[in-house]
Amino acid sequence: MTEPGMAAITEPYYEALGRGRLVLQHCKACDQAVMYPRHRCPVCHERDLGWISASGRGVLLSFAVQRFGAPSGFDADTPYALGVVRLDEDVQLLGRLWPDADGEWNAYACDAPVEFHPAAPEEVLRRPVAWFRLDTR
Repeated sequence: MTEPGMAAITEPYYEALGRGRLVLQHCKACDQAVMYPRHRCPVCHERDLGWISASGRGVLLSFAVQRFGAPSGFDADTPYALGVVRLDEDVQLLGRLWPDADGEWNAYACDAPVEFHPAAPEEVLRRPVAWFRLDTR
């Protein structure tokens, strides 16, 4: 069950994704980045939360490639990859991974540097999630 008012809290995040930006909630009281959006800061429990632009850089903590047997509604997306990313702002989120140059995910590995690389706005509308690729810098 969704907590009351969650749509209003998450709207800035999804709006930013649709514009090709990655944002994080930010506690003005304790200067903590917050992910996923909440009513209160998980550190100091204050309600004074705003939004900041994320660096978009982080490391891949874990990932999985779904080649077949996808859940209902995702069959047309296979193959696809999902990964847990720890951003430089010290928050984690689940995101989609762009295939590498070979159209696969063979170059990905745990602890690999990744960066936010937005999807087309119509893809964000279809599947509202942050997309990441390997950071080659």
